[in-house]
Amino acid sequence: MDDSYQVIVVGGGFAGKSAAEELGRKGIRVLLLDTNNYQQFQPLLYQVAASQIGVSAVTRPLRSEFRRINSVRVLTAEVTAIDAANRTVTTRDGSSYRARALVIATGAVPNYFNTPGADEHAYPLYSVADATRLSVAITAVLDEADREPAVGADVIVVGGGPTGVETAGALAENVKYVVPKYFSPGLAERCHVHLVDMVPNVLAAFSEKSQAYARDRLTKLGVQLHMGQAVGEVRPDGVTLKDGTVIPARIVVWAGGLQAGRIIAESGLPQGRGGRVDVQPDLTVSGFEGVYVLGDSANITDAAGDRLPQLGSVAQQSGKWAARNIHADLTGGTREPFRYWDKGYMAMVGRGAAVAELGRRRLQLQGPLAFVSWLAVHLALLPGFQQKIRALFSWANGYLTHSPAQVVVGRPD
Repeated sequence: MDDSYQVIVVGGGFAGKSAAEELGRKGIRVLLLDTNNYQQFQPLLYQVAASQIGVSAVTRPLRSEFRRINSVRVLTAEVTAIDAANRTVTTRDGSSYRARALVIATGAVPNYFNTPGADEHAYPLYSVADATRLSVAITAVLDEADREPAVGADVIVVGGGPTGVETAGALAENVKYVVPKYFSPGLAERCHVHLVDMVPNVLAAFSEKSQAYARDRLTKLGVQLHMGQAVGEVRPDGVTLKDGTVIPARIVVWAGGLQAGRIIAESGLPQGRGGRVDVQPDLTVSGFEGVYVLGDSANITDAAGDRLPQLGSVAQQSGKWAARNIHADLTGGTREPFRYWDKGYMAMVGRGAAVAELGRRRLQLQGPLAFVSWLAVHLALLPGFQQKIRALFSWANGYLTHSPAQVVVGRPD
């Protein structure tokens, strides 16, 4: 049992990395554990899947994030068990670690809502591995359709939230601009993108004006909308809706929701909506002293008691706030309830088009101005100077020349 650390952080995403960084700068001994040795920038994974940017633009080695913070140790290891009551974690090789404070920020996994066939046949989009796997599959389908004139290359995206809308828009743009340029004449006419969701409108969390703009923009790109239609089954050759409608497709992308993963379910912590842990206002867990749960692993509320969405900004801010409360725990201070700075929502809806609702008052932007805002915000949030440069170059190259930025290497499953 290694108890030489003051704080253990499980998960190197937005929340975990922010917490470890803030604690490390205060000289607190931190062990950061993650299955991967890199941090991924999740908001741009759909662009990796659409070959609009490369993997190197959305990933950065975790150790490079902490190269100047000596009190943080990054260890690549899979945590297989969490004993929250004793603030102890166990890794795949049998090693155990214990600390005075435990931060759990293990992210989430796709929520298929018990839809038959979804787990087996749909492509999730939550990790770099998911994005590259989907990119390989899309390229393989296009190559096959290019060889066989009778074969189509339709894609269905399930989920009308920001991830689903951005994915559908990016794929539709590829059909409109990239496929005619690089494949046989007529292939684009055999490629269709469908967007399916059980709710009646895309971007349900946005205003009606933003919803209308996104819906109109997607339609102009050629996306076929099936809103207010729940998926009853996912099959290898498409989906069947609850009303019996069959939509054939070669690929089904699942952007229909997230839930906490197995490690949370087996931790003994109290679970709420989505299998996530309901945390107290100071981000701790009732009945578990010194345990903090953050990001997509937690149900976090604001000062008014309203549940906050699963956004990168919520995760990042909760990580920094938890670090301050942990520092208070270790130095005899007083914890403070989490106060979220609401920056609003954004979603890209294709080239030169986006919707943005900024700040608590929801300043609404649509079109090119929202698009520029989206680019600026995501460029600023990308980890590392090299990642920013790579993304900026890929965007400029793609938007000006309609050229794919990523070389797809691999074989479909």
